Amino acid sequence: MSPDTTLRAAWEKIPSPGEVGRELERFAGKRMERIIAIVVGVGALALGVQAFISAIGKVSRIDVPHVALILLAFVPLAIMLVACVIGRGVRVAAGSFTIAYALVLALWPFVALHGGSPTSQPWIFFLVNVAGVAAVVAFPIVLQLLWALLGPFLYGFVRLAQGGFAAGFWETIAFDVSFTLILGCVLVALAWMFRSVAAGVDDARGRAVASYAAAAAAAAAEEERVAVAALMHDSVLAALIAAERARTDREKDLAVAMAREALTRLANAEASSAQEGSEEPVEIARIAEDLERVVAEMDTTAIVDCFGHGAVPDRVARAVALAARQAIGNAIVHAAGRGLVIVVEGHGETGLTVKVSDTGGGFDPEAVGADRLGIRASILARMAAVGGTATIESDRRGTSVTLGWSVS
Repeated sequence: MSPDTTLRAAWEKIPSPGEVGRELERFAGKRMERIIAIVVGVGALALGVQAFISAIGKVSRIDVPHVALILLAFVPLAIMLVACVIGRGVRVAAGSFTIAYALVLALWPFVALHGGSPTSQPWIFFLVNVAGVAAVVAFPIVLQLLWALLGPFLYGFVRLAQGGFAAGFWETIAFDVSFTLILGCVLVALAWMFRSVAAGVDDARGRAVASYAAAAAAAAAEEERVAVAALMHDSVLAALIAAERARTDREKDLAVAMAREALTRLANAEASSAQEGSEEPVEIARIAEDLERVVAEMDTTAIVDCFGHGAVPDRVARAVALAARQAIGNAIVHAAGRGLVIVVEGHGETGLTVKVSDTGGGFDPEAVGADRLGIRASILARMAAVGGTATIESDRRGTSVTLGWSVS
């Protein structure tokens, strides 16, 4: 694999700013959910082991309905514990256990032995609050509160039904129901509080990042304004003075060189790098690859074709790529990218041609205001700065921008 291919593959794996922003927006919330899942897993493991030992200890013979009830409760519980450990599918597993435990309570009066001692708690008692915290993980706050309030009463009802609603069961079951009711409500309140704190942290972080981004953008704009102002004063003004004072051919050639350098600097002022480039040769195919990346960055669909071969100086390749980027951006903004086609054609050692065309509604180039620099500075001036050409043809059938450079 070539270095360029490796670098391009690595670059494509870097998340976009939007993706990074979405991850940061939920950073504290995701960490809190993970912590809650771990705490729920530890508590459910402790109570689940007690419940399982109690359930196995009371199976004195092969009681198929009772064994089926045990499997209905503990298989989803085991799956939930595994999900809490690995951190995947926690909500689905927790919700499944809550529903399975509700079915166990509904079937309990038909499976459990009737009568018995009111002080002897069955194994389903240990899982009441386990189902409560599972509901906290799996369901929204309304369903969490609903289970915290109704789950203990459902357990109390099935226990009373098991005891035949005898007087001796009421006091013990009332205590059990009160304990599980209070504990369940406390667990729901704690989870709600921790999640609210995490959401507040995420919100504060989001507002801080937005404020920082706005400040950074303002600082960059001010820095660019100062740089362009200095550039206008130092380079452009100096070139104009030199041109006005030029008398001899040597002085005129020097003024032309100064003007060309000033135009190059001015045309590249908004680019990420203010360097004009070198005389190192750049292959035509490399320019086509850069334009393909531009199309991908602008999130649009376009055809990029490359014909011929050859190479041009790096400064020319930079100018052509930036001018073509501006033409592509104009086609996307003003023509919605309809029929966007980019053709890069190399002419061997003599130069190249880049054509950007669309099938939009077109415009009148002569009617473009003097304050609109997208065409004048970013396309025409940029190509003129490197000794190239730029022609714009537009009518109601579309717009075509042709950029050319040839060895003089």
